[in-house]
Amino acid sequence: MTPEELRTRLTEVIAPSHDSAVVYGDEVLQALDTPPIPAAVLVPVVLGNPPGILLTKRTAHLNKHAGQVSFPGGRIDAGETPEAAALREAEEEVALAPGDVELLGRMSDYVTGTGYRITPVVGLLPPGLMLHPSPHEVESVFELPIDVLLDPAAPRRQSQQRHGNLREYWVWPHPDHYIWGATAAILVHLAQKLRG
Repeated sequence: MTPEELRTRLTEVIAPSHDSAVVYGDEVLQALDTPPIPAAVLVPVVLGNPPGILLTKRTAHLNKHAGQVSFPGGRIDAGETPEAAALREAEEEVALAPGDVELLGRMSDYVTGTGYRITPVVGLLPPGLMLHPSPHEVESVFELPIDVLLDPAAPRRQSQQRHGNLREYWVWPHPDHYIWGATAAILVHLAQKLRG
């Protein structure tokens, strides 16, 4: 898929159709004890040749989700929109200037078992941006190629026992990184939208 084909397809499936649907992660218990914390992530689509999805690997010393692959993002501050939060977090984490992002719209919110309600905000990036990961938060920045995202056979289900329960989750293939959890699930939903 060329960058222009990808831009057109994303505009068709993301921009016009934000719905209020909520997707619940596989690890979410039947009922959460407290309302989930509002958060937002930027789903950055790099319009390079070939295109890709920009992802980060969090540093190993963080208190939560240490060493995990994620989108740039975090909690939504009081009075902030999901778009503003996603852009602020991306600037803090990888020095992505908000003016370099062409926002397309939101995907369905995703509720995690760790108590967050994540609003994925899809944005387009030009290729070749010089990003500077925050040494406190981000170990590395990399891309998942769009051809992997569009391959229906690429994501696979894995399971593990945790606290006496069998837990299933999505995993995406990458030669250097383990992409799983909420990030992988949001990628699955994006891939489904793109493939129609």
